[in-house]
Amino acid sequence: MALFKSSTRTIPAPSAVPRHIAMIMDGNGRWAKQRLLPRVAGHQRGVESVREMVKACRQLGVEYLTLFAFSSENWRRPSDEVSFLMQLFMKMLEREAVNLHKNNVRLKIIGDRSRFDELLVKYIEDAELLTANNDGLTLTIAANYGGRWDIMNAVQGLWKARPEMSGNFSEEDLEPYLSMHYAPEPDLFIRTGGEQRISNFILWQMAYTELYFTDTLWPAFDRAALDVAIQSYQNRERRFGRTSEQLTESKPDA
Repeated sequence: MALFKSSTRTIPAPSAVPRHIAMIMDGNGRWAKQRLLPRVAGHQRGVESVREMVKACRQLGVEYLTLFAFSSENWRRPSDEVSFLMQLFMKMLEREAVNLHKNNVRLKIIGDRSRFDELLVKYIEDAELLTANNDGLTLTIAANYGGRWDIMNAVQGLWKARPEMSGNFSEEDLEPYLSMHYAPEPDLFIRTGGEQRISNFILWQMAYTELYFTDTLWPAFDRAALDVAIQSYQNRERRFGRTSEQLTESKPDA
C-alpha cells in the first residue's frame, strides 16, 4: 500500500502582489563586520529591517509574511551569539507585540520550543494570544525551525491522531499537521546576503514558490529592495506544471 495518495490540490490564481512572502534574513554578521562592529550589532540593526518589512507588506496588501529568524542548525554558532539572539528575540516579543496588535497584525511563532527557556516560551504564548484575533497581516517568525523537522513532526502527529488510516495518507491529510497549516503556500521567497539556497526552510510549502536571491545584506534590505523583488516576481510565469499555451487559453477574453 502506498504511503501517500495522489493530490487533488487546487492551483492558486496568480496575483500582482504576492499574497504570501517568505524571507531568509541573511547577512547580519557580514553587515556588522564591514563596519568594524561586533556581529551582535548586525542582529540589532536587522530588527529595524524586520519592522520596515512588516510596515511595507501591510501597505502593499501582502497577507502573510514569514521570516526565518533562527534555524535548528543555528545552535552550532558561538554560545555567546546564540545567547544574545535568544535575549534579542525575547526583547523583540516584549516590545513589539503591543505595536503589532495596534496595527492589526497577527503574530505566529513556528518551530520546536523544547529548547527555549520557560520565560521565552511564555513571551511567545502571550504575544500570540494578544494578537490571535487580528485579521490584517499575519507575521510568522520561524525560530528553532527546520523544514525536515516540520514534515516529520506532521507525519507523527497525523499517525497519532488517525491511526485507522494505516499509512494511506494524502497530502491534504498531512497538511493540517504542518506548522504553517493556517497559511497559503508562499508565492515569493526572498533570501538576502548572496547565498542561493533555501536552507531547510518550509520545504513542503515552497514546492512551487518563486525564488529570489539578492546580494543585499539583511540590515540594508529596505522598501526599495522589496519593490525590486516583487517586480521580479511580477515578471515570472507561474505555470504549476502547465504549459504557457494552457495559461493563455485559460485567461478570460479582454
